[in-house]
Amino acid sequence: MTKKKMLEEFAKVYGDSEGVRVFFAPGRVNLIGEHTDYNGGHVFPCAIPLGTYAAIRKREDSKIRFFSLNYDQDGIIESRINNLKYNKSDWWTNYPKGVIDQIKKSGVAFSSGFEMLVWGDLPSSSGLSSSASIEVLTCFSMIKLYGIKMGKIKTAKLCQTAENEFCGVNCGIMDQFAIAMGKKHHAIYLDTASLEYEYVPIKLDGVKLVITCSNKKRGLGSSKYNERRAECEAALEMLKESEECKDIKTLGDLDFETFERNKDFIKEDVNYRRARHAVTENIRTIQAVEALNNNEIEKFGQLMIQSHLSLRDDYEVTGLELDTLFDAQSKQEGVIGTRMTGAGFGGCLVSLVKDENVDAFIENVSKEYTKKTGIEASFYALDVGGGPRELR
Repeated sequence: MTKKKMLEEFAKVYGDSEGVRVFFAPGRVNLIGEHTDYNGGHVFPCAIPLGTYAAIRKREDSKIRFFSLNYDQDGIIESRINNLKYNKSDWWTNYPKGVIDQIKKSGVAFSSGFEMLVWGDLPSSSGLSSSASIEVLTCFSMIKLYGIKMGKIKTAKLCQTAENEFCGVNCGIMDQFAIAMGKKHHAIYLDTASLEYEYVPIKLDGVKLVITCSNKKRGLGSSKYNERRAECEAALEMLKESEECKDIKTLGDLDFETFERNKDFIKEDVNYRRARHAVTENIRTIQAVEALNNNEIEKFGQLMIQSHLSLRDDYEVTGLELDTLFDAQSKQEGVIGTRMTGAGFGGCLVSLVKDENVDAFIENVSKEYTKKTGIEASFYALDVGGGPRELR
């Protein structure tokens, strides 16, 4: 999407495009470290070139008006900057409203409202963080439009709080952090407990990053996400009854040996398996980043596969569609590694595929997936993208 096209579409909806600025925020894909962000573990996400665009300008009154080119049948959705409330019928606009609400709670007084037109090329319900993308996009736009002083990490934290408190989704920090802090050709090795991070160069010589969307619809808020989080929290509290584990703050504090020595304190098998995934996935993520730094791409790929198996067997967040894709992809020539990414229950897989095998990979997996599920998958061969920006 170009700035010129966004301005043209803005003028069609709002009458003209005088004084309009255009911004972009990416989506993200997590290379490894799934369901560890709320368990105090490590994650390894990167921004991608797909994302969300906004054309926006200030108004003279307190109205805020939203229009999405993706959902143009909904027309303009209107609110007021001094009366922000969650409204289920307002749908996607609750994400930007929640961000503005949090900016106000941080002490910023808005002198006026605004009108915004958005368009995104992130597939819906894909697990590529369309919600975090529009949250960070809104915050970045407000910073630039109203001259607000706010750093990237504070932006990520504020957007996470908005989704937690305004939208009622108990997400971790990873999505917003990966998008706000995105850097081209780099992934972010993030300790979610301390927010210490490191940019790691992604050198994929002769290898493509391929995202496969299952195109199965899912909803994060209505899925089993909050249930999995509660199961991990329950396991953590049970482990704290052990003398050895009494001082741990998160499952991410544990090595596997300590976890196994104290597993009998976890009363239910389901809670044990959920916690085992959180502990082992954190270890896999640490090992995967080390492998990448040592140019051991094959080892990185094997850890991706182990991650998916743990998400399937211990965390149980994959399902028929993602497992069908995983099984089909695992046997294709040139596949170095593949795994589900995102919350699960639909969404996407991320794969590392040798350049010369990408076309056959897409063709073969597409046929097998449609034959077994009746659904057509979507494929994206992508580079690692940068963070939010203004289009000039």
